[in-house]
Amino acid sequence: MAEQSSAKPLPGVLETGSESTASAPPRRPFLFLLGAITIPVIILDQATKLFVQAHMALYESIAIIPNYLDITYTQNPGAAFSMLADAPPWVRRAFLLTMACAAIVVLLYIIVRAESVSLTSVSCALILGGAMGNLIDRAIRGRVIDFMRAHYYDLNYPIFNVADSAISIGVVLILLTTIFGRDQEPKPDLSS
Repeated sequence: MAEQSSAKPLPGVLETGSESTASAPPRRPFLFLLGAITIPVIILDQATKLFVQAHMALYESIAIIPNYLDITYTQNPGAAFSMLADAPPWVRRAFLLTMACAAIVVLLYIIVRAESVSLTSVSCALILGGAMGNLIDRAIRGRVIDFMRAHYYDLNYPIFNVADSAISIGVVLILLTTIFGRDQEPKPDLSS
């Protein structure tokens, strides 16, 4: 004779076809994206910057792949690629902090509104992590620590950091999604 279990399923958890699961709102991936992408990017970015700052002298360079990749400790008071580096400090600081905060608010809104994990939401989480990593530098130090130097002999790409890399990867993924249209984000139903 089969034993009957006295355990009852939790409402809405394992019930299939019931009213409780059909009316439940879809799970949004905000916490997953924040915990799996954004926070690790911020931690990796800040840890690498602190390590370079603690172990290298300003402008010191260590060749990783000779003539191609170096670790070169610099500090960037401006925006990406040293834009606004020559502006008065108060203008530069106010503009960059305002722009970073505005970008963070917009990215948080996009991620919170995402219905599922998609290439777009992952891209936004990467950009958010990078923006927050560089914002921490600007707020604490007044400048961003950069240390990765990609170059071909004397042909140099601007020196960058982990946050810049996350932002660049996120932007490229968004561009690819826009061009090729392969995002899995469900489109809103406009029929009602």
